[in-house]
Amino acid sequence: MIQIKELQKSYRMGSNELHVLKGINLDIKEGEFVSIMGSSGSGKSTLLNIIGMLDEADKGSYVLDDVPIKNLSEKKAAIYRNKFLGFIFQSFNLINYKNAAENVALPLYYQGISRKIRKEKSLYYLEKVGLEDRAHHLPSELSGGQKQRVAIARALASEPKVLLADEPTGALDTKTSYEVMDFLQGINDEGKTILVVTHEPDIANMTKRIVMLKDGVIEKDTFVEQVRASEHV
Repeated sequence: MIQIKELQKSYRMGSNELHVLKGINLDIKEGEFVSIMGSSGSGKSTLLNIIGMLDEADKGSYVLDDVPIKNLSEKKAAIYRNKFLGFIFQSFNLINYKNAAENVALPLYYQGISRKIRKEKSLYYLEKVGLEDRAHHLPSELSGGQKQRVAIARALASEPKVLLADEPTGALDTKTSYEVMDFLQGINDEGKTILVVTHEPDIANMTKRIVMLKDGVIEKDTFVEQVRASEHV
């Protein structure tokens, strides 16, 4: 599903060059549940941004679902993001003046899907995350955990190949974090490929593979026995 070879990325900081990624090699198969860990400055956010087509590598190759991701115009990158990827953010990124159903339907609007189908799909995915009774509530009327579940429903609505979650539990308490991970584990059980960036070891252990970055290289890549979140909810 994802093939990354010798990926390098640097940023110019005044007269200095900051070498953030120093030759990343990473293969992620369809249906995997992978967490990326590392301290601040390790390169994990840069790597996620490149995988999410929000940034581009200086050197190396990135192939997503057999499609080479390189030299994309902003328009083409947006089309590919909509087609291949669903995003879940720490801060939820919901639109405050739109209700839960409208937030979930938003990616479908940009895909040119009819209003009737958008409504049906948004309600379907809200039901999937247990929030069909909150469809007409604004984000301000939802708890942190409910907002993140709306964000998960929104990410799923466009039926992406891969879910990218950037610190999805970072703004949540422990109990709510485990509830969110329980949802993500259920989605992965159905075959969805999920990539999570986290700094929390307990969250990483709820995935099936932990990739540890340090100073721009992969220090460790380990398959782990998955801790089921439902045992702690």
